[in-house]
Amino acid sequence: MVNANEQLSFGDEQSEADNGPVVCLGMTFDNEDERREYFRNELRKKLPELRNIEGFPIGEDEDIIALSDPPYYTVCPNPWINNFIGEWKHEQGEKKQVDHPLAIDVSEGKNDPIYVAHSYHTKVPYRAIMRYMLNYTNPGDIVFDGFSGTGMTGVAAEKCQDTEIVKELMGDDYTDGMVGKRNAVLVDISPAATFIAQNHSKKTKLPDTYDVLKRVLHDLRTEMVWLVSTLGTTMEKVPGQHAKNIFLEDRSHFGEINYVIWSEIYQCPSCNQEINYWDATVEEQDGKDVNKDLSCPHCSATFLKRNLEKILVTYFDPIANDLVEIPKTVPVRINYTYKGKRYNKKPDWYDFEVLKWLENYTEYSKVRKSKFVDGIKTSEPIRNGLIYFHQMYTRKNLSLLDKFLQLSEGTGTEIEAQFLLGSAIPRLSKFNRYMPQHNRHVGPMANTLYLPPLSAEINPISQLELQLNKFLNAWTENQYAGNVITTQSSTRLPIEDNSIDYIFLDPPFGANIMYSELNFIREAWLKVFTNNKKEAIENKAQGKTLGDYTDLMSESFKEAYRILKPNSWITVEFSNTSASVWNAIQFVIQNAGFVIASVDALDKKRGGFHGIITTTGVKQDLVISAYKPTDESVIQMKSERNTADSAWTFINQHLNKLPVFIGVKGNASVVVERTPRILYDRMIAYHVLTGLPIPINALDFQEELAQRYPMRDGMVFLESQVAEYDKKRILAKDFAQQSLFVSDENSAIEWIRQQLMKKTQTRQDIHPDFMKELQHIAKHEEIPELDELLNQNFLRYDGDGPVPNQILTYLRRTYKDLRGLEPTDRKVVEKAIHRWYVPDPNKQADLEKLREKALLREYEGYLQELEGNKKKLKTFRTEAIRAGFKKAYSEKDFESIVKVGERIPEIVIQEDDKLLMYYDNACIRLGL
Repeated sequence: MVNANEQLSFGDEQSEADNGPVVCLGMTFDNEDERREYFRNELRKKLPELRNIEGFPIGEDEDIIALSDPPYYTVCPNPWINNFIGEWKHEQGEKKQVDHPLAIDVSEGKNDPIYVAHSYHTKVPYRAIMRYMLNYTNPGDIVFDGFSGTGMTGVAAEKCQDTEIVKELMGDDYTDGMVGKRNAVLVDISPAATFIAQNHSKKTKLPDTYDVLKRVLHDLRTEMVWLVSTLGTTMEKVPGQHAKNIFLEDRSHFGEINYVIWSEIYQCPSCNQEINYWDATVEEQDGKDVNKDLSCPHCSATFLKRNLEKILVTYFDPIANDLVEIPKTVPVRINYTYKGKRYNKKPDWYDFEVLKWLENYTEYSKVRKSKFVDGIKTSEPIRNGLIYFHQMYTRKNLSLLDKFLQLSEGTGTEIEAQFLLGSAIPRLSKFNRYMPQHNRHVGPMANTLYLPPLSAEINPISQLELQLNKFLNAWTENQYAGNVITTQSSTRLPIEDNSIDYIFLDPPFGANIMYSELNFIREAWLKVFTNNKKEAIENKAQGKTLGDYTDLMSESFKEAYRILKPNSWITVEFSNTSASVWNAIQFVIQNAGFVIASVDALDKKRGGFHGIITTTGVKQDLVISAYKPTDESVIQMKSERNTADSAWTFINQHLNKLPVFIGVKGNASVVVERTPRILYDRMIAYHVLTGLPIPINALDFQEELAQRYPMRDGMVFLESQVAEYDKKRILAKDFAQQSLFVSDENSAIEWIRQQLMKKTQTRQDIHPDFMKELQHIAKHEEIPELDELLNQNFLRYDGDGPVPNQILTYLRRTYKDLRGLEPTDRKVVEKAIHRWYVPDPNKQADLEKLREKALLREYEGYLQELEGNKKKLKTFRTEAIRAGFKKAYSEKDFESIVKVGERIPEIVIQEDDKLLMYYDNACIRLGL
């Protein structure tokens, strides 16, 4: 135990470390303790009002105040955010002007000590975030993360002052002016998340903090090591003597436990006897072979595990203060270290004496009764009768963790002790799986509350010691770097308009991760819980559908748009394989007013980003780069409403924000956002989602685009950008096409275009490969025949006149004997005959006219088919629905949009960002 004198010395160390005046928000305090106490009292006064803010957590006032370190960090909405922003604005220099998005590999830096110090469900390495931050901001700028999780954006903001890291990350692009702190505002609805973020960001007193916690762990080991000890040699049982006394009498007989394997017990349906999972599945000769079937040792009947019922046991729970019934588990193997060597054994009499003592242990003071809420993931422990969070720990581990927190009390490191505890507990619970086939424990199953049939009870003392050593490298001695952390929803932010310089978001994605459920156990230790009313997820238990998720995300992104300065950037990291969630994210970004400039897929094998993503399949991590338009352009477009000029105002600004050239290792790649079809989509989306009329149809847009702007390789550029592209393009050896997943008509057309850009071909050449690509078409999707797609979107050379330049260039590059021949030469014509090619922009516009007429004819057919009945459309051309919606929207025929939208599967609307945009806005216009 820590004696009174030692506690006093701890306090002296704290005071010495905090000596000297502290200036905070214009006020001067004698030390950090005085600052903290003053603002905690102020926070206490403000709590009644703050409780009305969306996302205010569930917890008692004093628990919230005890965890908070105001004004920098509050485990509730932070009322001082604008005070800090006001101070930071006065210290800022000139705003950084950034014209193009940055695309980099986000997988960098996962082995960094800070990244691995404390696990979480998902996070982006801070070094990757630094790359974005250094590109988009200057020192002193204000950055925002509305789904901050463990605070890696805050760490990145601090680390921008580290010259060596900045030089390493930026390489040849490094300049001295890049180095310097950025000021971060971090928001998360989870108290567990913001607590971790705070401990990554705050001033930590090293080596004092480390030394104090090391002494706490030393005292824990001294007092409680007998609980994690086991006999290493044979020793006769000592009747009636306390296990602790037996251990203290002669420690030489004992080794230290590394982990204990616990096995579930089932009831045999045949003979009603017990079946021990370990005995029934793991062959004792090597401990690695696992039988799939469970054989009863009493009657030899064989069963599948899922067909067996667990045996339940009843005991008095001192924390719940009630009799509880839980699944029976028994220890079956102990892995321990004795005299420097590791061994395995079955539990013996001493181990059972320890367990017997633990059954009567009641001295828990840091564990509060917290009952699981019903949920998707919490249903697993609840279904097994484990209804309280503390039941996720064996009695041994629970008593040791409780004792650790007891010993840290009064040392001045209570917060750091909780942080250390949080980093260790994932592997200290019953979720920690033992895998016989690997002969080791492997941790909990990611993002679940799965209770394995074999769990590994790790020695908590050694695990805490291990984590403390990790923290020695992860903790920093910096003063507060300007990071301000608030615990609340991002749907309503107490932040001034146009006050943020850059936003980085790694938001939740649909039903990917049930954050509040998974954080419940961690937050039970903190005694403050997530208020999940505004948690942006899909969750049946909370009654939240994809539509609810989209609405919550839309509110959050509209707030992000409001607080971001005009002509500034937002980066959104996306990781989800659901097309519907992917399109929801695109929709809410654009619906907020942002303009997407780049959607890049992370190619981990090649180490770079290459961007073309279909609307129905996202299988890689993505980085979405978007910007907030300038006030001038917004005002100008509004003044140009009902004229085509608003389209060109948008295009002029947008082209200036797009990458000029993308290429790696001598290859040039298509900048997809510069292609005419995507430019038109972005322009239409911006006008629709900001309430402006559609200014120009696709046909006129195609024609005028070719007249207004230079084009290269099917991409559109400003005059000021062409020279840069041409210079870089001529140095590229190859032009790399993007890989494309064909899933609908639009992606099929793009696939054909890519093939013809690479190699002009006949219909016979294209057909076999095209048919292979059609195997992933959605069931509802009606794809036209290849001939119709070719005729509506491309041109064929039939021998009339000179060979088009698109074909001639390919032939001269491929066939040596054709080089130098005229485009009218008979040999050239014979090679070119019947080849399809991508038309130049002027002729492309003519094709668009034919195509749009055909699509609108299809749409009119759908309207007639639905007239007078309530049946659903089972198969259709999504492109025809898109074209019909666009025409109806421009004519303000919102009723027909809703009518057709209600007759096609909801998932089709959700998985198509264009259909969702028209349908959602039509519903709004009709007041639905």
